[in-house]
Amino acid sequence: MLCLAALCGLMTAGVASTAFAAQDTVAPTTEAPATDAAPAPIEAAAPAEAVAAPAEAPAEEAPAEEAPAPTISKPDTVWVLVSAVLVIFMTLPGLALFYGGLVRSKNVLSILIQNLAVFSLVAVLWAVYGYSFAFTEGNAFIGGTDRLFAAGLNASSIGATFTKGVYIPELAFFVFQGAFACITCALIVGAFAERVKFAGVMLFTVLWFTFAYLPMAHMVWFFPGPDAFTSNEVVPEVLAKSGYLWAKGALDFAGGTVVHINAAIAGLVGAYVIGKRTGYGREAIKPHNLTLTMVGASILWVGWFGFNAGSALEAGGVAAIAFVNTFLATAAAVVAWLLVEWITKGKPSLLGAASGAVAGLVAITPAAGLVGLNGALAIGAIAGVLCLWGVSGLKKMLGADDSLDVFGVHGVGGITGALLTGVFAAPSLGGAGIWDYVTETGVAEYSIGSQVWIQAQGVLITVVLSSVVALVSYLIVKYTVGLRVPEEAEREGLDITSHGESAYEA
Repeated sequence: MLCLAALCGLMTAGVASTAFAAQDTVAPTTEAPATDAAPAPIEAAAPAEAVAAPAEAPAEEAPAEEAPAPTISKPDTVWVLVSAVLVIFMTLPGLALFYGGLVRSKNVLSILIQNLAVFSLVAVLWAVYGYSFAFTEGNAFIGGTDRLFAAGLNASSIGATFTKGVYIPELAFFVFQGAFACITCALIVGAFAERVKFAGVMLFTVLWFTFAYLPMAHMVWFFPGPDAFTSNEVVPEVLAKSGYLWAKGALDFAGGTVVHINAAIAGLVGAYVIGKRTGYGREAIKPHNLTLTMVGASILWVGWFGFNAGSALEAGGVAAIAFVNTFLATAAAVVAWLLVEWITKGKPSLLGAASGAVAGLVAITPAAGLVGLNGALAIGAIAGVLCLWGVSGLKKMLGADDSLDVFGVHGVGGITGALLTGVFAAPSLGGAGIWDYVTETGVAEYSIGSQVWIQAQGVLITVVLSSVVALVSYLIVKYTVGLRVPEEAEREGLDITSHGESAYEA
């Protein structure tokens, strides 16, 4: 509560109007070019109470007609709500089982309860202040206070999608994005599994969610909505109200930077600060139940269709291509990982196949609605190979005990996907290109080099922000409630010593 009070004090700068942000683009994500105006990237938010685009000025003798009240699209509403359910299903039980199978039997319950507790804590924080600071109008780096303590969030609150005149209930967007925030924070715990205090996990989650996740979500996904783009002349004004990376033109359809790179960097910093597990490098530390891991990975794949395709916010063509790309890229990553593993190690493994699936899911996330099918296959295959190196060669180079390879898969896969989005979003390679919100058409011009540079800036900003916030947060936790359990407790297992339970009774 002290953290919340401090944050509210910093952020209360008076916000003009509430804006409800969208996850990613309506077709492609990108800039809205204008004749003499700065380009406007697309992938973000919609106003909390959008109105129909203004009609032409009536003739002097004609009486002014009142604009029709906006109405919600019921099919799109259903799709976003179903997608939110799928994202929740990814975390509970998908991620929980995936992580649970990878730890030793004496720590299964500890990772499960951390997953459940972090999810629930972030859901509460999302309603109290998270949604407001992520998806209402503030400045380029953080939102405002219009939705603090869920103010104004009710059944009649309407938000825009990525198409002018198409609306869904703001509550649908609220819960969809809330599920994203929950799984992002839950991902981090895999990096320091089997040795961290439960109280430390909880306090770290509050700090990192507040000062790393919320600013990134606002910078990447917030803008005043498609209806704000009434003409080329207003584009600079709209961009001034948008998130920093959104205004620069960074493309992130469903969370390559906000979710995966963001969480992976925080996890890697934690692995360094907390230190290696007792016996790491001297004793065999193996997954205790790969059956659970396989089940968890499969649930993640199913839930990821909501994660990516739901980010279109509409049940249309963009959702369909995001769905199919998620299907293909994941399969390509599994095949690529297994093939390289088979060649280099002599045997393909189930752990490799499950890890390859997650690698493909991570990599296609920022590109899902922006690239063609062949681009999705290429991104998945490349990510499968690079993430295999990430959990083997790169992990040894870094020298950190990233328990469940959060950085090797989510970090390497997220960076790969973010950069390759700039390549394969090109229309010449079957991608969607850049979307002009003023005319609601695609832009003919597209520079792969320029877009990759913009993507790289997004990656660098994510790495710097997440690492700094994570380091400070870990140090605060270390010198308050404590980060690591005693060695004796770690050897006995966190299930008994921290929670008084056992996953497998004799």
